[in-house]
Amino acid sequence: MFGGVVNLSALFSYFLLGISLAAPVGPVNAAQLDKGVKFGFLHAWLFGIGAFLADVLYMFLVYLGVVHFLETPFMKTFLWSFGCFVLVYSGVENFLKAGDVQIKKSRKAESKTRTFLSGFSISVSNPLTILFWLGIYGSVLAKTASSFGFEQLLIYSAAICIGILAWDFTMSIISSSARKYLNSRALSFISIISSLFMIGFGIYFGIEAAKLIFTP
Repeated sequence: MFGGVVNLSALFSYFLLGISLAAPVGPVNAAQLDKGVKFGFLHAWLFGIGAFLADVLYMFLVYLGVVHFLETPFMKTFLWSFGCFVLVYSGVENFLKAGDVQIKKSRKAESKTRTFLSGFSISVSNPLTILFWLGIYGSVLAKTASSFGFEQLLIYSAAICIGILAWDFTMSIISSSARKYLNSRALSFISIISSLFMIGFGIYFGIEAAKLIFTP
């Protein structure tokens, strides 16, 4: 069916690569944990799907070579600044609402569409996402394209995506399980910590933007 033989060990290694890309603690994981704690599994999963689509978008841009445009000083400054705004705004909003977290399902649960778009916006505005895909997927692309055909590239890229989705699913289960087994005070504490992570990353992004603006 395909123009070459798929190496199963390589396929598994790309699956693990997808997990390793998604696993580090960052603004996306912090925000997904917060969604699961507040609203349950479905919201956490939808948030993860939104973030995953941003990853796929950047994978596609790396493949097209468009991502080099994102490395220009103007675009770097814009992305760091926009990422700062999104994360600080989301973090502060979640922090202010942390005390309202309840064990029972909230009547004012965030809409599923907003949760999905929130996942996409936080991930797509994260400059670290661009650096990850430029450096890591760019290397994978160069190696795979030189050794295998286009069909194998699609398969190995799909393995990376499956790894990311597997981690998102795991995070959704963990966060929703915490909602079931912890009391309201503990859930509020987790929500506060998640919010502080987002604000902290937002401040970091703002500092990076300032360096680009004021460094001659």
